[in-house]
Amino acid sequence: MLLRFRVANHRSIRDECELSLITAETADGPARDTGLRHEGRPVAAVPVLGVFGANASGKTNLLSALRDMRAAVRTSFADWAKEPEVPRQPFKLDPAAADETSLFEVELTLGRTPVRYRYGFELSRERVEAEWLHAYPDGEREIWFDREADRPDDEGGEFVFEGDGFRGQRDLLVGATRPNALFLSTGATLNDQQLSALHRWFLDNLWMVTPGADIAARTTWTQELLTDPKTKANYRERIVELLALADLGVTGIDLDPVSGAIRLQHRTPEGEDAALDFLTEESFGTHAWFAFLGPMLTVLDKGATLLVDELDSSLHPTLAAEVVRLFQDPRSNPRNAQLIFTTHDATLLGSAVLDRPLGRDQVWIAAKSKSGETEFYPVLAAHPAEDEDLERGYLRGRYGGVPRVTAGEVARALSWQEAKATA
Repeated sequence: MLLRFRVANHRSIRDECELSLITAETADGPARDTGLRHEGRPVAAVPVLGVFGANASGKTNLLSALRDMRAAVRTSFADWAKEPEVPRQPFKLDPAAADETSLFEVELTLGRTPVRYRYGFELSRERVEAEWLHAYPDGEREIWFDREADRPDDEGGEFVFEGDGFRGQRDLLVGATRPNALFLSTGATLNDQQLSALHRWFLDNLWMVTPGADIAARTTWTQELLTDPKTKANYRERIVELLALADLGVTGIDLDPVSGAIRLQHRTPEGEDAALDFLTEESFGTHAWFAFLGPMLTVLDKGATLLVDELDSSLHPTLAAEVVRLFQDPRSNPRNAQLIFTTHDATLLGSAVLDRPLGRDQVWIAAKSKSGETEFYPVLAAHPAEDEDLERGYLRGRYGGVPRVTAGEVARALSWQEAKATA
């Protein structure tokens, strides 16, 4: 389960930002027990977190930072040697940022008896400048490794291991780790059992859904769940039911066993079923929901973390609210899967119709300064009252993260330009 994420010097995120899924003591939204304790009390985390903000405020960059961290862990050992520089995207509006490191760090739990881990790294153009992995069995910190590229030999050199927490073949793994590769990636590639467990978390988590761009790949994902002999018995009925619940008029699915072509069955006015070709006769809304189901159901079954950019661009507000509730409900999400999404849809903050699917501790704001730097903060930082209408407060700018545009300003600007052009 993901607990925290820290990032700096990535795209519009210049200074260090931290996103926390750990609930506050005043939490009013659904919370899941992490199995951890702090000062004798249980620690809980939210299953859903929504990031709200204006256009170009940097919401997408937060999700891309998580995705890029995952990509780094997955590919640094095999692929970075082929690159002229270490792949990263530093803040571009300040030239000095190119010479500074980019930071990525996660805190998460692993294991049936959950243990907290803190793993992160800092990257420059040429190499991994720092990397660390700390475990907290029974709440006590174990430094499995701590890496600093410029640490002097008389202080331990680049790699320092403390205690017996990390039991791998240290000298072998250090010798195999290039300056431009992560130690975690190297260890997992060489089948170190302890490092492979954390590496597996990155393989199974932080899948990102983007509006439009990846819809074809996600459609194929859903289609493969329906056709793969290992999965089709488990997924077919659920996918048909979810298509029907979305009020799309779908009653069944036909799949060509040779080509894999999809035809959805619809009920006719005469009460019969008629099949429509998926590619040419179904609406964009049907395509979007069908493509969303593959990643969503896979994440729910794995107890993984799904990243969704612009949830409202893919789904109707009512359907988006139901996706949130699906992850909130322990009956439909028994494996503690998590959903982190960005959106402009203020109805998710509090609507008489949608019945406020998000608690106050599940709402974060993205805001961009005049110098182009993004910051993230929880709406709880504004100290909203328990019964406060978050939707109204957000749209009125009480929490920040909304466009700085007054009523009629766009029309006045265009009128002025038109008048100037015809003068």
